[in-house]
Amino acid sequence: MAPYESDRTAGAEGLPDEADDVRAGRRKAARYVVPVAVVGVAAATIGLVPALADSGDPSLPKITAEQLIEKIAKSDVQQLSGTVKVSTDLGLPSLGGLESGMLSGATKGSGDSSADPQSKLLELASGTHTVRVAADGPDKAKVSVLENAAEYSVIHNGNDVWAYDSKSNEVYHSTAPAAEKGKEKAPKDVPTTPKELADEALKSVDDTTSVTVDGTAQVAGRDAYKLLIKPKQSGSTVGAITVAVDAKTGVPLKFTLVPKSGGAAVVDAGFTQVTFAKPAASTFDFTPPKGAKVTEGKDGKDPKDTKAPESAPTRGDLGKGLEGPKTIGKGWSTIAEFDTGGQGLPSGASSQGGNVSGFLNSLGDHVKGKFGSGTVFSTRLVNALITDDGKVYAGAVTKDALVKAANAAH
Repeated sequence: MAPYESDRTAGAEGLPDEADDVRAGRRKAARYVVPVAVVGVAAATIGLVPALADSGDPSLPKITAEQLIEKIAKSDVQQLSGTVKVSTDLGLPSLGGLESGMLSGATKGSGDSSADPQSKLLELASGTHTVRVAADGPDKAKVSVLENAAEYSVIHNGNDVWAYDSKSNEVYHSTAPAAEKGKEKAPKDVPTTPKELADEALKSVDDTTSVTVDGTAQVAGRDAYKLLIKPKQSGSTVGAITVAVDAKTGVPLKFTLVPKSGGAAVVDAGFTQVTFAKPAASTFDFTPPKGAKVTEGKDGKDPKDTKAPESAPTRGDLGKGLEGPKTIGKGWSTIAEFDTGGQGLPSGASSQGGNVSGFLNSLGDHVKGKFGSGTVFSTRLVNALITDDGKVYAGAVTKDALVKAANAAH
């Protein structure tokens, strides 16, 4: 076995107490999330560059997988600052940069502000990025994305959330009712740190999952244990997830997701530098620069140079018009099924329809089955089948699993 590897897996038969501990630890983990990511400025799939070199395997006391998960759950770190490198490799086809503009436009807030955090989500879903983070309790956090000769920052200070895009000199401001103080006031479900990514992964820890301790590492100059999470089920595109957990504080320092197909990591997130000292109070101060265009979000105050208050569309808004999704299967092989109401891919004899259909088909694989016919669009992690009658089947599963699910549903 690997160093410090537990000979038990989550949900293993005959070990109900340990399995319950794992799930209990997972539930408690959500209550101790380091509040760095409350501003949600990165996409759910962001990660850390694999070049975060580990500088040796430190000798640490032995620990079981259950104990390490519990250590994460009990981590109560509220103050930190550091630098994160971000890189994601989903294997999406390149459209010469056009896709970034299209996706960014699709998520722009109705106020059409380039500083709106919602408009930045998909821009960070690919490529390499450097992110600086700081946090001081649940009500103070800052995330800055460093770009070429520019910087994008989101600052959460009390009831205020400010976002500033230095490239366009635009500011986005939102507030929340007093009852919402301490809760997220930016797009939710957007992991931006190894801690949040790890918490998402731990939600999958059940009897479909193998969890072990796979030795030690040193990340950002700190000793860490490596928690290895692997699906037991067939059909999943996830090969393994490794979380480097700080041996002293229990804070995840690095998160790596490798696809079952092999090759480079799809998501590899971690700190290059981190300190758990209290950040300076001035870190969370913000005043709109002179001449900056300020846009107010929902519940915000209306400055004179602001457009009428409008809120950014949520992920739910983008899904309006679709019949509510239902799930097929469980664990790592779960597939989400949507019904678009008969709106399949563009087709037809017209020149325009034929060109669009041909272009889309060139990006996917045409498949047939009991459900009829459709096209599977693939990345290195998530695949989606869109049938000609408007059904959508998507998940971190193989093409064959999607086709099987579509056949079973008809």
